[in-house]
This record gives sequence, structure tokens and C-alpha cells, in this order.
Amino acid sequence: MTRTVHCRKYDKKLPGLPVPPYPGPKGQEIYQSVSQQAWSEWQSQQTMLINEKQLSMANAEHRKYLQQEMDKFLSNEDYDQAEGYVPQDS
Repeated sequence: MTRTVHCRKYDKKLPGLPVPPYPGPKGQEIYQSVSQQAWSEWQSQQTMLINEKQLSMANAEHRKYLQQEMDKFLSNEDYDQAEGYVPQDS
């Protein structure tokens, strides 16, 4: 049976992640409040930001920036997007 969570991004019950996305309290928070759909969308957004802004995961400031953008994205706040990116029509 699929585990469900009340997704903070979509404000409704959706299938949750099978495991926390990373260790520690932040990973547990995401596991308990973010749907698989929202997490997958964040991963795509994160990839675009890393590529467009040429971020290095070895750089602590770049990791901090991504963490902040992830929190904004998952909480439906304004977040950075790749410049020139035009979302597809649903």
C-alpha cells in the first residue's frame, strides 16, 4: 500500500516518498510533509538551477542557496528559476 502525506506544496493528500531524501531532521521533515510529485518537480527545478547557474555541490554557499530555494519551492513561495525557462502548458 502506498504511503500518503498531506503535501505542503499542493495542500492535499498525495503519495509520499518511499524513504527520506537525505539524512537528518530536514530529510525527515520532507519525508513527512512532501509528496513524491512535489519532490520530483523540485529535483527537475534543482537540476535546472545547478546547470543554469553553474553551481558546484562542493561549494557550501551553493548548497545553502539550493536549500533555501528548495524550501521556497516546496512552500509555494517565490523561488529562482532558470533564466529564459518557459514552462510547458499543462
